[in-house]
Amino acid sequence: MTTVKIGFVIFPNLTQLDFTGPLQVLNRLPESKIHIIAKSLDPVPSDCGLSLLPTTTFKDCCQLDLICVPGGGGVVGAMTDHETVDFIRNQAASVRYITSVCTGAFVLGAAGLLEGRRATTHWAYTDLLTLVGATFEKARIVRDGNVITAGGVASGIDFALHMAAEIAGEEAAEAIQLGIEYDPAPPFASGHPDRAPTPVTALVALRNAKNREAYRAVLQSRDIERRFSSLQPDSRSGGGSHAFVPPGSE
Repeated sequence: MTTVKIGFVIFPNLTQLDFTGPLQVLNRLPESKIHIIAKSLDPVPSDCGLSLLPTTTFKDCCQLDLICVPGGGGVVGAMTDHETVDFIRNQAASVRYITSVCTGAFVLGAAGLLEGRRATTHWAYTDLLTLVGATFEKARIVRDGNVITAGGVASGIDFALHMAAEIAGEEAAEAIQLGIEYDPAPPFASGHPDRAPTPVTALVALRNAKNREAYRAVLQSRDIERRFSSLQPDSRSGGGSHAFVPPGSE
């Protein structure tokens, strides 16, 4: 079996669970190699005080099979960093899977990879997807061709299990799920605004308001507009637009 090369792009102030959730799942894939990629090999601070160590740099990274971009408060900086965006765009020309978790979708958008696509992101930011040419699809995981986007934070674990099933088969994915004892039973039904109490939804929306406006300002800038309106590699292999369904569940 050929080794599957999986890369996570990290940047300062990312939400660590956007990254470490999928990392924990995909690192257990048989015949896989994980690359944690940043501008340099220096530790990268996350949004919760945990620093992360890259294993390679943009300059030295091999061609990947799957690239994943997490989200978080550092997305504004990542979207406006030419080196980060160019690396993602260049990798996307040849990868099998272009993926994101949470607001990492907007970094894909800044690279021009969501133009004309269906996508999802954290619920508090979904209306901004139009600013990168994408159409919001209400689903925890959305696939359009070889572009797969996941909703907010914890959805990254579900996304990674779906990818594990596609790459290595359902049995391998189920073994990973059991190995990490992923059997969610949250104490509250507040994991999505469709179910959360209205005051809780309003509180969380308010907490995200400043970031939303920062995203909007960047996405409406001429620089980002030029990026996603320029000629991009065709990454539409793998079928049409649909909410991602794991193999065997249809």
